[in-house]
Amino acid sequence: MKRVALVSDYMTRDLIKLTPQTEINRAMNVLLDNRISGAPVLDTEGALVGILTKRDCLKAAIEASYYRSWGGTVEDHMSSAVQTLDAGMDIFAATNAFLESSFRRFPVMKDGRLVGQISRTDALRAMSDNWG
Repeated sequence: MKRVALVSDYMTRDLIKLTPQTEINRAMNVLLDNRISGAPVLDTEGALVGILTKRDCLKAAIEASYYRSWGGTVEDHMSSAVQTLDAGMDIFAATNAFLESSFRRFPVMKDGRLVGQISRTDALRAMSDNWG
């Protein structure tokens, strides 16, 4: 019998990460330069403390245009209530998590540490590989 695929089988492990202290305009350029829609934010101990998305950067850009100056750090603009998935979760449950939320990606945790990220595309690929 075939083993059920896990989040860890399809997640991305090589992540671009930000710190809360990074200036928001620099963080926005990191997202743009790497062609990614968001990045996890880690504190000095490596704990996940938030997510910064292009949507968050758009809000910062609107504020910057209004005040005629970029201001603030990632911490000022990130989402700190982060929903995560466990690396050992089966891919079917992870796919359901995408269907039940508006998130395009979830940070993946193992033993309380960030180990990767899984996207809708990753979940769809897993479903195709396993049941397509």
